Amino acid sequence: MTNQFVNIAGYKFVELLDRDELRQPFRDVCAKLSLKGTILLSHEGINFFLAGTQESIDEYIAFIESDERFTNIPLKISYSDRQPFRRMLVRLKKEIISLGMQDIQPEKYAAPEITPLELKEKLDSGKEIVFLDTRNDYEMRVGTFEGAIDPKIRTFRDFPKAIDNLPEEIKEKEVVIFCTGGIRCEKAGVVMENAGFKNVKSLKGGILGYFEQVGGDYWDGDCFVFDRRVAVSPNLEETDHALCFACREPLDVDEQESSDYVPSVSCPYCIQKVESSLEQ
Repeated sequence: MTNQFVNIAGYKFVELLDRDELRQPFRDVCAKLSLKGTILLSHEGINFFLAGTQESIDEYIAFIESDERFTNIPLKISYSDRQPFRRMLVRLKKEIISLGMQDIQPEKYAAPEITPLELKEKLDSGKEIVFLDTRNDYEMRVGTFEGAIDPKIRTFRDFPKAIDNLPEEIKEKEVVIFCTGGIRCEKAGVVMENAGFKNVKSLKGGILGYFEQVGGDYWDGDCFVFDRRVAVSPNLEETDHALCFACREPLDVDEQESSDYVPSVSCPYCIQKVESSLEQ
């Protein structure tokens, strides 16, 4: 049977003073339902990526919504014919998305959003919009919006410094920021407003939400995801991308055919480092 696994992702910024006490109940219900993936619990909220049967996912949603703090969490849903996660983790974190700036608190304030349909209408009408990708460089390489600015960051913690290098004139323009599911933009938008950007909007639901509602219009490539699928297409199906297990870089089909790609040993992105270590 194809598409037997349901993949869900969701998050919510909400104050969780009882973060530590929540861990075991989540562990128990996920073990009972044979779910795999990751749940992050922080005093600032919850972030989860899970996969299982439709029945188990339905039961998990019923469980989480029994706590009124977790009701109506928007879910990103896709389907696969294999389990994309290897194990089940429930982790306690300082932040559900790491930025390292304690004054940024999306549970209290976040920048305005633009829906995928509103964005497409503006693009269809020819309105000038500056796209800024808030994701890491290797994610952006797999795919991004046409003409999007690359902040050239390796981790999200690099984002605040990276925007200092952006052209001063775009602070007056309409800037749409985006990430995989929207969580990074909830913090990135506030960082940008604090830096003087006058008209920043985050894409509601992120790239996956855009794919669900709009498809691939104005998008170039696929979307990197943090599981064994590596990337999904605008129709939310697994692609032919692979991951180099030596350096964790995503590889397209051409890169997988490179002579530099030896599974678990090297790829075009780490071959020089591997060769250098062998010469020593």
